[in-house]
Order: sequence, then structure tokens, then C-alpha cells
Amino acid sequence: MSYYFNKVLKSKSFDEAIEQVTAELKKEGFGVLTEIDIKKTLKNKIDVDFKNYKILGACNPHFAYKALQSEDKIGVLLPCNVIVEEHENGEIEVSAVDPIASMGTVENENLGDLASEVQQKLINVIKNLN
Repeated sequence: MSYYFNKVLKSKSFDEAIEQVTAELKKEGFGVLTEIDIKKTLKNKIDVDFKNYKILGACNPHFAYKALQSEDKIGVLLPCNVIVEEHENGEIEVSAVDPIASMGTVENENLGDLASEVQQKLINVIKNLN
């Protein structure tokens, strides 16, 4: 079972991809709580060069609240991470976590339907990128 969904964008810059991903997340009710610049962090912390790579911590408050009501430790799996990375050939790849794969490790029946709903929203985000 794959633990993510992805799409390669060939006609966008890295920054344009970040903007579009953020806009598509918003359309599905997600906000970006965190933005981790891996390239910058690795350069600052261990002085290595790395490709453009950002982790966007996306959260849909409605679904997060429902998940937390069902399982108070589910916060260790939140927010839903979406990555934007630039490959050597200039292509931009966007990947989103599959919440069914991550929440499937939790033995709580109440999370199944919720994970499916969030999964569909993240699939929509990836599908709508161009």
C-alpha cells in the first residue's frame, strides 16, 4: 500500500507550485499551519546543499477536531503533510500523505470514515494541480 499521492508538474516553477498547492488546499478546507524549508534547514544546520524541498503542514480544522474527539493521541499524525520538491531536471513533484495509510495504524473504528473523507480531499488537491 502506498502512503502518498503525487503528481509531477512540468510547467511550474517551485514557488508557483507552492502557491498553487496552497490555493488548492484552501479550496478543500485546509490551511497551511507549518512550512518547513528543508533546503534552508539542512544548509543552516549541517552545511549541506539540498534541492528545493518544502513540507507543508496542512490542516482542515473540522476534520482535525473530529479526529481528536475520537482519538486524543491522533495529534501525533497531524497535520497532513504535503511536500513540494524540485528534481534535477526542473520538474516539480507534489506529494501528499495518504491519511488512510497513516491512520490505519491506529486501532479506532471511528477514524476510518474520517480518513476516507480526508483522503478524497487530498486526492482532489493533487488531481487539480497543473
